[in-house]
Amino acid sequence: MTENDHIEVPLYRAAHARTGDKGDRSNISLIAWHPQLWPLLVAQIDEDAVRRQFAHRRPGRIVRHLLPLLHAMNFVLDDVLDGGVNGSLNLDGHGKALSFLLLELPLRVPRALLPLLAGPPLDPDESKNHTGDKR
Repeated sequence: MTENDHIEVPLYRAAHARTGDKGDRSNISLIAWHPQLWPLLVAQIDEDAVRRQFAHRRPGRIVRHLLPLLHAMNFVLDDVLDGGVNGSLNLDGHGKALSFLLLELPLRVPRALLPLLAGPPLDPDESKNHTGDKR
């Protein structure tokens, strides 16, 4: 496959997330919108990608747990809640707010799978704006 056989989209077009927190640990589950999108998530959304996305929060350990029968994965991020929800002065320190940050990660999707993405249809010839917006 060539570079032109793929398009980059925000992760939220291919998956949704559920989150929770306990102490200074955030738990973020990522669930593919369609089973055929699952292999893309496994290949591209790993601990290193999550660490780069959350670098400004200085995470400690990040562990990814794959749940293939659910077409999902769970990330456990330590030390990303400014000491924990009860001890933080940051109002947005809760784990629920962090799922939106994860869903902004870029994902390269083969053009053949574009119809499986959530949201408005993408123009397969689009090269600049990959959100589906007509900006």
